[in-house]
Amino acid sequence: LISSATKSLRMETEILEKKLQDAQMKLAEKDGDREKEIQGLKRLISELEFQLTMEKSNNESFLDKLRKEIKHKSEELEKLTQEKTQLIHSLGQVQEENSLLQDTVRRECEERFELTAALGRARDQVLELRRLSGTLP
Repeated sequence: LISSATKSLRMETEILEKKLQDAQMKLAEKDGDREKEIQGLKRLISELEFQLTMEKSNNESFLDKLRKEIKHKSEELEKLTQEKTQLIHSLGQVQEENSLLQDTVRRECEERFELTAALGRARDQVLELRRLSGTLP
């Protein structure tokens, strides 16, 4: 009876040991699969981090270029604004000078007209005097 019970327990122990070995093998396989998956995910994370770093670098480079361009354009705008102000000032001076010249020309034309009229009157008087002196003995 004891021998039979011992034999039965040994068989049961062997079956349980076999089940334990199978379970350990399945667990080892699952652990191996998980480890592979973890390594794949770590590799993917590394690649994504590298891409993110590259994108950040590219964005910073692009932003630096934009900042420089904005600064350059601002300086150009400031320069053009100053030139515009100078041109407006020069235009004002030229318009003032033009107005002064127009007044001068107008006055000279009026003087010329008066002189021409006076010359015409003087000529008429000379002719009248010649005519009168020609009739006198």
